[in-house]
Amino acid sequence: MKSFNYYELWMVGCRLILLVYISGTVLGADQDQRWFIFSVLIYISLNCMMLILRNHKSILCLHVLTIGWIIGCAVFIHVSFLLLLAISLYEISVSLKNYLVYPFLFFLITLGLVPSSILFHYLLTSGFIFLAYSAVRHYKTVVNNQFEKYESIQADMDRLRRSLQENQEFLKQSEYTIKLEERNRLSQRIHDEIGHSMAGALIQMEAAKTMLVSHPAKAAELLDNAIGISKEGLEQIRVTLKEMKPRPEEMGMNRLRLFVDEISAKHGIHTSFVHSGDLEHITPLHFRIIQQNMMEAVTNTIKYANADQIHVEIQVLNQLIRAVVSDNGIGASRIVKGLGISGMEERAAALGGAVVVDGSNGFSVITLLPHGQAPENSHLRSS
Repeated sequence: MKSFNYYELWMVGCRLILLVYISGTVLGADQDQRWFIFSVLIYISLNCMMLILRNHKSILCLHVLTIGWIIGCAVFIHVSFLLLLAISLYEISVSLKNYLVYPFLFFLITLGLVPSSILFHYLLTSGFIFLAYSAVRHYKTVVNNQFEKYESIQADMDRLRRSLQENQEFLKQSEYTIKLEERNRLSQRIHDEIGHSMAGALIQMEAAKTMLVSHPAKAAELLDNAIGISKEGLEQIRVTLKEMKPRPEEMGMNRLRLFVDEISAKHGIHTSFVHSGDLEHITPLHFRIIQQNMMEAVTNTIKYANADQIHVEIQVLNQLIRAVVSDNGIGASRIVKGLGISGMEERAAALGGAVVVDGSNGFSVITLLPHGQAPENSHLRSS
């Protein structure tokens, strides 16, 4: 199908042009129109059969018949039919997959058959066809090469897509396996440590119950031991839960990193996220304000900045927490404080902080917050 689109369409077009030219020549010479129309119809029928048949030998035979028919029409109807020989000779060389055959056939047939009256037209037509088909063949080669590259890229994309799906399934399975392992570890730890302690305390309390009347002093001693064991068990439960629960700074940083990664995945913007300093100074309230201001700044970048890079940085300094959102967009020579910037300033001011906006080199929003908790009567407004 690709060959028909690029090569055979050119052949059909060249034949139509030559047939129009020959028709004008023949009809202008007052020849018998009936035999001329009949010869043209036979010529068109032979070429249509070439487009229908795909057998190499059949097509070669049709080329030979077409050449014979052209020569017969040139002898009995009009000599201009010889102009169609160039196309048939070149098609034979193409079917033989040897483009060098054409020049030899061209000169051989020219010397023996073409009269001097149309020799110039024949040479001009043959040269044009040779150059046109050479250009089409080159173009076809280029297009086929590009098509092969496209198919190769598509195959690579399909392979990468399958690999990505497999990796996602592996990540889901790994996450599920990790959860099962963690549940198994906690279950085993509770059984080995807390379960044994509670069982020991229960045994001593049951023993104290039976000895409460006959040996009250011994029963009291057993109850004290059970109370001590229970306190140790409760302390073990508290320690276990504390170890299980992630620290607030870890939760906050993970939320910020997840938000930055989602922006990169959804909008195709290259994002980077870094942090430095002692993160324990950042309270959950700090993280809430930083995240809300970051979302507002990133949303404005996506809408207005025309940027392809966003950088997020969290720094814990001696007295301040510095959160920066910057991009490489068009920036702004004059800052107009709308609802977004005003909301960021109000949120920062609730903790005694401030917001600095700079549009000279890209656009950056810097949130400065002091260490420590917010006042009890502070009111935070969401954007």
